[in-house]
Amino acid sequence: MAFMQKMWNPMSFPMPGMFMPTANVEDIEKKIAELKGVENWLQMNIGFLQMTVKTLEMQKSALSSFASAVKDDPPADAADDAPEDATDSAPEEPKKPRKHKRV
Repeated sequence: MAFMQKMWNPMSFPMPGMFMPTANVEDIEKKIAELKGVENWLQMNIGFLQMTVKTLEMQKSALSSFASAVKDDPPADAADDAPEDATDSAPEEPKKPRKHKRV
């Protein structure tokens, strides 16, 4: 019997099994309450983990759309690189702030 107990429970802390059922109802109720508490804690952590993953996915999507909008928008300095006419004596207009496309 001791050999079977070693095989059935190698960690050697008392666990009810096929050969030794627990007869104490209070112990069973206590164990059920403990396991339900652990289950609720794990479900809460799963919820936090799922929320974190969704938040990171939203951040990734926002950053990639922002990067593609910046890539598609030509730089404002490209028009300034054109050679100016020496005969054009009109004063330069102040540069307007560049507006970004909304995503």
